[in-house]
Amino acid sequence: MLRIIHTADWHIGQTLRGFSRELEHRAVFADLIQLVVERAADALIVAGDVFDGQNPSGESQRLFYDLLVGLNRARPTLAIVIVAGNHDAAGRLAAPSALLEQFGVHVVGNIARREGKIDLGRHLIALKDASGAVVAHILATSYPTAACLPPLSQGGQAGSPIVRAVASLYAELFESAAPLRAGLPLIATGHLHVAGGLESEGAERRILIGGEHAIPAEIFARHDAAYVALGHLHRAQAVGGPSIRYSGSLFPLSSAEQPYRHGVTLVTLDGANVQTEHIPLARPIPFLRLPDQGALRLDELADRLACLDLDPHMPLERRPFLDIRLAREGLVSGFRAEVDRLVEGFPVRLVDARVAATPEAVAEAAQALEPLVPLADRDPEEMFKRAFEKRNRKPPAPEHLDAFHFLRAGL
Repeated sequence: MLRIIHTADWHIGQTLRGFSRELEHRAVFADLIQLVVERAADALIVAGDVFDGQNPSGESQRLFYDLLVGLNRARPTLAIVIVAGNHDAAGRLAAPSALLEQFGVHVVGNIARREGKIDLGRHLIALKDASGAVVAHILATSYPTAACLPPLSQGGQAGSPIVRAVASLYAELFESAAPLRAGLPLIATGHLHVAGGLESEGAERRILIGGEHAIPAEIFARHDAAYVALGHLHRAQAVGGPSIRYSGSLFPLSSAEQPYRHGVTLVTLDGANVQTEHIPLARPIPFLRLPDQGALRLDELADRLACLDLDPHMPLERRPFLDIRLAREGLVSGFRAEVDRLVEGFPVRLVDARVAATPEAVAEAAQALEPLVPLADRDPEEMFKRAFEKRNRKPPAPEHLDAFHFLRAGL
């Protein structure tokens, strides 16, 4: 039996509206070390975005290496596999690989090749059980930059050349690893957006080149991977099946992520049987939303803040983050200055204050989340009804439908 903890999107060094997140990172990293021990983990996978920026500060790098030391001391047999995400400087992240591997830490930056072929010495990592026997492999793959992909060619084929290039890259990786797997389970990694995954508003970049940002889950499903550990989307979720998962981030990285249950994924492999468990982590700092649902009037804000009953002497770094949704009723130009004035008297850190979306905007957003259907597969009458209702804010009457059918019959 093999136990793997899958995590991603740490974003060490991130600030939220200018507020440092270091205290939160230190707290969740302490919890992660404890979790590795309690669950007797054999491996830890970090699926990209270790740092929030390409040029992390000395403090951010020290926090990262402190964590690696803590993990190694707490569980010396733990294999740690880290891949670069789109926020990471891949070369810088992988630079100390030769040193880190002495402590069971494997870092993969860009796709490594030798004489034009995938360098499996960098990408295929053997996992051992408590007895020291190799029982599985990790195929560690970082964020696919343009330089990592095979040459793009339309070639008269339908669909996106970017998606085909990513599919080709993964096919090459899987095929290269096949002879060395010896029939053992394979865990793959990826840092990209898989179609069907739910994004966080304003939090995650659409990262594939050429305007394409999502690949189909079939790219992984067609290969014999026991589990796919994904990074980039901050909401913990499965896509295309229970064994293709985003672990999500460790705590909210934006106000859009306030409702999520952040944590890590525990993957248990017992032969061909794979089980996953989302393990929530406690939030080191509360992330509040006023109100919990809907919106409040500006003249209600002070009373709502008072009802939080927070310690007025709370240190700044311990104060809850606050996200406010305001009703349009009674708002005037420059309302944000009034919000700032009201909030200033309470021990909170305001990170967002916006006017709640209208019902029409909510309906449009819900419609945008519907799976894309080819135009040829759409029912013309249904399309007419949608267009009419969007423009006129009411469904078409019978006479409108009669006119539509008359015009359609004349085409």
